[in-house]
Amino acid sequence: MTAARLRPFGASVFSTMTALAIEHRAINLAQGFPDFDGPDELLDAAAAAMGAGHNQYARSAGHPRLAGAIADRVAHDYGLQYEALTEVAVTSGATEGIAAAMLGLLEPGDEVVLFEPFYDSYPAAVAMAGGIVRPCTLRFPDFALDEAELAKCFTPRTRAVLLNTPHNPTGKVFSLGELTAIARLCEAHDAFVVSDEVYEHLTYDGVAHVPIATLPGMRDRTLTLSSLGKTYSLTGWKTGWATGPAHLVAGLQAAHQFLTFCSATPFQQAAAVALDSLRDDFVRTLKAEYTERRDLLVAALRDVGFAVAVPQGTYFVLADFRQVWQGGDDHAFARHLTTNVGVACIPPSVFYAADVGEGRRLARFAFCKRMGTLEAAAGRLKAGLGGRTEGGHGDPPLQEGDRREGER
Repeated sequence: MTAARLRPFGASVFSTMTALAIEHRAINLAQGFPDFDGPDELLDAAAAAMGAGHNQYARSAGHPRLAGAIADRVAHDYGLQYEALTEVAVTSGATEGIAAAMLGLLEPGDEVVLFEPFYDSYPAAVAMAGGIVRPCTLRFPDFALDEAELAKCFTPRTRAVLLNTPHNPTGKVFSLGELTAIARLCEAHDAFVVSDEVYEHLTYDGVAHVPIATLPGMRDRTLTLSSLGKTYSLTGWKTGWATGPAHLVAGLQAAHQFLTFCSATPFQQAAAVALDSLRDDFVRTLKAEYTERRDLLVAALRDVGFAVAVPQGTYFVLADFRQVWQGGDDHAFARHLTTNVGVACIPPSVFYAADVGEGRRLARFAFCKRMGTLEAAAGRLKAGLGGRTEGGHGDPPLQEGDRREGER
């Protein structure tokens, strides 16, 4: 019997849509996992770690080697200095890190400001900690932050802001001006920020990711989450981390030690190799490859009539389907597209709380796939939405990872 605080959330939409994609042999552009492996040197590093005996529990807050690599990487990328053993914690993916942060830092009744559409674990994590969500809506197509609307979300009970930039599912990268507005309100209300930055290296067209912790006064009130999975295409390794001032990291760690205790030791060893050796050149190549994939998917969606919000970051595209299909809301459209066209997407209204109507006209597609996968999806979209609405989409082999759940 599910606890009352979790009953409103039901099954994850990622599980539901991936199951539907498997059932109908659809190309899965719903769930955010690559259909290709990460770098061979990291697979080899994990195997070597197992062979060298790194198979027992690591230090709960993270193997010292990985903690040091994280601190070095953050200093290299952003000029932020963190002490590896007190201001870094390794988690079992960023999802667990976010849940641990909520459980370890909130008191029942504390309010948390979220930006909707939000990643689906956010309100559930707040609810598990006994907190209350205060959503601020970002609106299609530019998803610009309305500072006046944001200010209304803050009350005397506001404890934290849960920020995600680059932002899933919109592909938005919060600007320096928007981050400054958030920081100003946090300082005025003595709130801290939990900043989910797992897509930190996936930005396009010269748009820069700015960690909110780099803003004046924000280092000591920001807990930043990131992970290995997005940058290195190893989502199944579930290796994430948090950086921040010791008092915020300690709160997260207080919960983490009783949730998973530690992340998988051999993957921590391999993650240290990634952060130490696959840096600037690797990231530039990755961004170029994802830009090409983004552009292919955006063009395919526009070609059949979608209105598309071109993402500045992440590997997701939100598109308005109303000129393509008028048979119902986003859930009906996602089911139609999966079962009759053979392409799976996510209905994003589940990512809204304050203004669910904003999501009912939209669909989210993932482009973290091989070019061949995206080209096949483009062909199905053109054929299926150009008049052929049932059958005829063939039976491709299941993509690697089709049975995985979650995205962080």
